[in-house]
Amino acid sequence: MKRTALAIAFAGIFAAAFAACSGSAGRTQGPPPMQVVTYTVEPGETVYHETFPATVAALNQVDLRPEVSGYITDIDFKDGQRVRKGMKLYGIDQQLYQAAYDQSNANLSVAKANLAKVQQDVDRYNRLAEQDAVARQTLEHAKADLESAKMQVAAAEANVKSVETNLRYSVIVAPFDGVIGISQVKQGSSVTAGQTLLNTISSDDPMAVDCSVDEKEIGRFTRLLHEDNTLQDSIFSIVLPDQSHYPHYGQLSVLDRAVDAETGTLRVRLIFANPDRLLRPGLTCDLRMRVVSPAGDLIIPYRAVVEQMGEYFAFVLNGNTVSQRRLSLGMRVHDMVVVTGGLSAGDRIVTDGVQRLRDNAVVAVTSPLANGGPELSRETQSGQVPR
Repeated sequence: MKRTALAIAFAGIFAAAFAACSGSAGRTQGPPPMQVVTYTVEPGETVYHETFPATVAALNQVDLRPEVSGYITDIDFKDGQRVRKGMKLYGIDQQLYQAAYDQSNANLSVAKANLAKVQQDVDRYNRLAEQDAVARQTLEHAKADLESAKMQVAAAEANVKSVETNLRYSVIVAPFDGVIGISQVKQGSSVTAGQTLLNTISSDDPMAVDCSVDEKEIGRFTRLLHEDNTLQDSIFSIVLPDQSHYPHYGQLSVLDRAVDAETGTLRVRLIFANPDRLLRPGLTCDLRMRVVSPAGDLIIPYRAVVEQMGEYFAFVLNGNTVSQRRLSLGMRVHDMVVVTGGLSAGDRIVTDGVQRLRDNAVVAVTSPLANGGPELSRETQSGQVPR
C-alpha cells in the first residue's frame, strides 16, 4: 500500500511539473509578429485626367424637306459634298408653278388696267360735279368702283407673291455652309410638301462635343465656364474610338439650363476646331479633363486600401500594432489614390500584407516603402473610386 501511495504521489508531482512546463512553453512560443511594409503619408500634387463619355454633334444641323409638292427634276450635288450657303441642291418640277405665276401676273395686269379706267371715270365725274353737271349718286358709285378696283389690284399682287413663293420654293438651296449627306430621294421621285425628307445638312467646323456630368460637378464646371478662355488651354481634350488622341483642344461653351431629374446629370457642351474633318456628328468619344490637384492632397498607394462592404480602410501603424481606419477616397491616379478623409500627413500605413491583418494586430516593419511611388506629377489616366 505504501508503495502504491508513493507511486501515485510521484505521478502527481510529475504531471503537475509537466503541465507547468507545457504552459510556460505555450506562452513563450506564440505566433511571431507579421512582417509588413509601411508608407508614410505626405501631402503632394498630382496631375491627372477625369474621363467622361461624350458624343460629337454639329453646331447647326437641318433636315431638308420640300415646301411644295412635285417631282424631283434636278439634283445638283454629290453625296457627302461640302456645300456653300445659297448653292442649289434640288429642283422640283416648275411647270405648274411657272404657269400659275404667269397667270397671276396676267390677272394683276387686268386688275391694274381696270383700276386705271375707273380712276379716269372718277376724275371726270369730279370735274363735272364741280359744274353740277353730273348726279351725285353717279359720282359716289364711281368712287365705290374705284375702291373695289384698288382692292382687286391688292389681291392680285398678293396672289402673285404667293405663287412666286411657290415657284421659288421649287428650287431648294443650302441654308448655310456645311456638309450634305446621302440623298434620300432620286431624280424623278415624287415629294410632298413638308413631309418627304430629302437630305440633311450640318456644319462641320467647329464641332460640338456633348457629355453629361454629375450634378455635384456643376459648381466646378460653372467656375471653368466663367474663366478666361486662355486659362482653359489644354484642359479639355478627346480620345477617338480608335484610342488616338484628337490633335486639338476644346473650349467649354455652355451648360444646359436644367438637370435631368431621372439621371441627376447636367449636359455640358464644348467646342472643338475641326479643320481636318475628323469629327462627325454622332461620333462617340471620351472627353478628358486635365485636373491639377491642390498641393496639399494626400496620395497613397492604392494597394494599401482594403474594401469591406462598400467602404474603404487602411491599417495605420501605432508602435508595434496596427489599427484599422476608414477612408474617404477621391480620384485614382495610376497605382495611387487621393485620400480626402481619414488620414493625416505623417501617418504610417501598411502597404503589403493588408489582407491578412486584423485590428490591433502585432506587426514588425521590415522596410518602409520609398515615398512617391510613381512620378505623381505625370499626367495619367484616372478612374473614379466610389465614395
